[in-house]
Order: sequence, then C-alpha cells, then structure tokens
Amino acid sequence: MEAVKRERSTTESLLSIVLMLEAFLVFFAALAAFGLDVLPPVTALGGGLVLIVLLALDGRLVRYDWGVGLGWVLQFAIIATGLLLPLMFVIGAGFLALWIFCFAKGRSIDRAKREYALKETT
Repeated sequence: MEAVKRERSTTESLLSIVLMLEAFLVFFAALAAFGLDVLPPVTALGGGLVLIVLLALDGRLVRYDWGVGLGWVLQFAIIATGLLLPLMFVIGAGFLALWIFCFAKGRSIDRAKREYALKETT
C-alpha cells in the first residue's frame, strides 16, 4: 500500500529553500569565524553546527505557523552573527530580503491557487 504524499504549499517550498541556502551560508561563516580566530574553534564550529541543524530542521517545520515564526527568529539570528563577522550584517540583510520576498510571494501564489480551485469547483 502506497502512502499519500501531502502537497506542499508554495510558501512552504520557497521558505524551506531559503533556509537550506542559509544553512550553507552558516557553514561557510562558521569556517570563516574559525579561520579568522574570531571565536575559539569549538565555539565557532559548534555554534555553526547548532545553527545549521536549526535551519535544516525549520526547513521541515515551515508548514506550521510556529515554524514560520521560528524562521523569522533565525533570520535575525543570522543577522546577529554580524557582531562577529561584520560582513554578515550585509549578507544576513540580503537573506532577510529574500525571506520576506518568498514569504509574500508564496502567500500570494497560494491564495491565487485557492481562488482558482474554488472557481473550478463552482
């Protein structure tokens, strides 16, 4: 017997893509923090790993409203890494802009799909 797969919303898909891209970003930022001796190695790599796991986990949780809320918190956590690596203020702001765009556009597309499906059934 084959399980029925749940269809992901456009918002969920777009936001999970942004979170996965940010996980890669954090990997390289953690390596930079380690290489530049900004933090002790365990702190730089361990903290980076924790943030990567949270981003990857939230990529699966954005289907829930609280998962999207966690995503917003993670956006500001990435910007806050600019306190250690100043370029992360700029990069984090760029990813925040991408997050906002994907959030707004995904909601818009999902709304249009619901309206279209409603018209088709009537």
